[in-house]
Amino acid sequence: MIEYIKGDLTDLTPALAVIEAGGVGYALNISLNTYTAIQGKKEVKLFVHESLVAGGRDDSFTLYGFATKQERELYRMLISVSGVGANTARMMLSSLSPAELCDAIASSNEKLIKSVKGIGLKTAQRIIVDLKDRIVSTGIADELHVSTNKDNTPSINTAVKDEAVSALTMLGFSPAPSAKVVTEILTAQPELPVEMVVKEALKKIK
Repeated sequence: MIEYIKGDLTDLTPALAVIEAGGVGYALNISLNTYTAIQGKKEVKLFVHESLVAGGRDDSFTLYGFATKQERELYRMLISVSGVGANTARMMLSSLSPAELCDAIASSNEKLIKSVKGIGLKTAQRIIVDLKDRIVSTGIADELHVSTNKDNTPSINTAVKDEAVSALTMLGFSPAPSAKVVTEILTAQPELPVEMVVKEALKKIK
């Protein structure tokens, strides 16, 4: 089992990080929270969750990377809930910060959890029922309450739009509606960094 990968960050998008370690390039699926944490760094360390899906021709082995052990622990809690798959859990961690998500679960905030794309009322209720006690007992919510660096604001240009649309496409949305929503967001708020553009798009995209 891979616990973490540490090495040079050779490629980075809001949904994927490539780390070269020992001459091997590892592609790891990441959340927007992890993207924000490692953006601009040359060497990074990501904690790994391995996902093996067996099913004949559809066999796949996927690595998910997290900037902190706490985010990985929260991800593993989420995918343990019936109806919450790998991509849904990543979507939740891209729409809300780990601290916000923990607070929502601990306080039974169905409305906030349901605001995540693809999460219905029943799934939100199931997440709360299954994880509320675990969130409180592990103390993960307290560990996650750290300040977020908001100084990484790149200049807005076509690259920001393209990167945001690419991230949304990797999360399962069609390129055309994604591009439309991203354009609307950047027109209204041209100073937004790409991770915030994607977060806003996740709230608006149909």
